[in-house]
Amino acid sequence: MKIFREPSKLQKWARSRSKAGAKIALVPTMGYLHEGHLSLIAEAKKRKADEIIVSVFVNPVQFGPNEDFAKYPRDEKADLAKCRAAGATAVFFPTSENMYLKDHSVYIDEELLSKGLCGARRPGHFRGVCTVVAKLFNLAHPDFAVFGMKDYQQAQVIKRMVRDLNFDLDIVVAPIVREKSGLAMSSRNTYLSDEERVRALALSRLLKSVEAGKSVKTEKARITKALEKEGLKVDYVEFVDGETLEDVKKTAKGVCVLLAVYNGKTRLIDNRVI
Repeated sequence: MKIFREPSKLQKWARSRSKAGAKIALVPTMGYLHEGHLSLIAEAKKRKADEIIVSVFVNPVQFGPNEDFAKYPRDEKADLAKCRAAGATAVFFPTSENMYLKDHSVYIDEELLSKGLCGARRPGHFRGVCTVVAKLFNLAHPDFAVFGMKDYQQAQVIKRMVRDLNFDLDIVVAPIVREKSGLAMSSRNTYLSDEERVRALALSRLLKSVEAGKSVKTEKARITKALEKEGLKVDYVEFVDGETLEDVKKTAKGVCVLLAVYNGKTRLIDNRVI
């Protein structure tokens, strides 16, 4: 397994492998890898990638001024061991300094799908996501990139960026991986106390309870009340079209239910497509 820290060195190697006919997969992550991330590597293997590049980078540009960039969990040694065991062929560990030059002045904005949900609550977040992902595409020369469905809005935004900017690659969105309890796996789960982990189970439980043919107004009120009863601070409960992310009035097949809450100081998200 190759380890790259300089963007130019990864780019040179990936370009040569692509020219040699290798099928390249990219798995972008922020590290502190768990089974959810490893399922993305497994998806790349299933699709017969010759090279599976895992990027590990806590991207400062997608964090707001009062968010958890400084304390976001990091464990390079463990990440390397997990990548090697999972079958990655290369790992990319850039730094903020070599990904963003001092006079960096170009960003990518998606202006429709990123307007609501997390985009509305975290101004500038998706500008940072699109910018770093575009850079990773240019560095890794992937034939396809694998993202997780837990970040549902992010996946839709990335797919739109790829379509509108004519990136020559496919986007694969892999299913959410959950703990046995039902809690969606997330690097931020490490912040949770035992009590908070129990409270967090309300998200998956309530998502599972949503049925087609219901009034969105009624379901929003029911879910919000239940989350608050568990001691969770609701950021949003939204029902949107699974493709356009536009609000809907009734639950139906293809509608995505998205939740965001604060569990103590930790912000958790989860979703389900009916």
